[in-house]
Amino acid sequence: MPTDYDTYKPEWIDEDKKQDARFASFVMTGIQEDNDTLRVAKDAAVVAKPPKLGVEDYVAGVLAGDRMKLSRAITVIESNAPKHFALGQEIIQRILPYTGKAVRIGITGVPGAGKSTLIEALGTMLCRQGHKVAVLAVDPSSSVTGGAILGDKTRMEQLSREPNAFIRPSPSGGTLGGVTRKSRETLLLAEAAGYDVILVETVGVGQSETTVRSMVDFFLVVVLTGAGDDLQGVKKGVIELADAILVNKADGDNKQKALLTRADYEQILHYLRPATEGWTTKAYTCSAFTGEGVPEIWDVMMDYCRQMRASGQLEARRSQQNLTWVREMADDYFRNLLYNNPAIAAARESIEAQVLSGEIAPTKALNEIVETIRAQFGLRE
Repeated sequence: MPTDYDTYKPEWIDEDKKQDARFASFVMTGIQEDNDTLRVAKDAAVVAKPPKLGVEDYVAGVLAGDRMKLSRAITVIESNAPKHFALGQEIIQRILPYTGKAVRIGITGVPGAGKSTLIEALGTMLCRQGHKVAVLAVDPSSSVTGGAILGDKTRMEQLSREPNAFIRPSPSGGTLGGVTRKSRETLLLAEAAGYDVILVETVGVGQSETTVRSMVDFFLVVVLTGAGDDLQGVKKGVIELADAILVNKADGDNKQKALLTRADYEQILHYLRPATEGWTTKAYTCSAFTGEGVPEIWDVMMDYCRQMRASGQLEARRSQQNLTWVREMADDYFRNLLYNNPAIAAARESIEAQVLSGEIAPTKALNEIVETIRAQFGLRE
């Protein structure tokens, strides 16, 4: 009769020695699955699948502040599938009357400036003051695979635990700054869900980062000490669009350098036209790590919003932003209309192959593509 030793004896055990009491491990037989077990597992998987939602479900969920349905509504908006486009637009149209009440803050800066740390410190402070804070963090997409890490939510560990906070990382999709029509619509959904402070963090590509200005009320540029000489600030670009410059990481041995950098930017700003009429852009310092200076920069944002509301500029800016939004959507529509046309796509592929082989010059290739478009849609010069 076989013993436990014979049944579970490892292959490497010495036959001449009885070491069953000193085995480091035992290999146990697995559970034999029958048809009933498999059926129960399949039924559980079906139950776990979220139910399909309609427009009414999405709208009601967003307006009720249901974070799960808000997340799913944003997923619909971000989808590139044609079947989701009409659904997404209907959701936006229905929630539009409930938007516009939040403070919209755009935060940009070079990589490593501490944008995520600043947002976590600011967002946590606001949540504990009773605000509802939504963070739209845009992560850069890979130009090779098209994927994105979407790691900002993980980095904002403390803020993600706040019940009044909602963090939504989204891929940039290769767009400059990562801010697209979908980012605007995500912002509107968050406002309709009751979030009164919207923080938009961009990918931070430096001076090219200007698109975010067209969707927020207050534009904050986060900079570092030792990032360049004084001429860096004079260069046209993101600095001239800023409503405030914030020198981050002003703590420890770096604090004195941060104060000097702030003084440099204050001098530079005298040569630039203010980004907003009636508002003087200034430079400030803070330490997102220690929290020093974070309440003060929030006070600056609130002063700005009060002044802009009183002068009517806030409403005027948002109206202009809506017009810009329409134009950008029109551009996207016509671009897709052209690129998705089978005849134009086939002609374009042939013409591009000729460019690669050196048969025709790029300028002539453009003319041929334009002629193809004109012929396809019956357009005249």
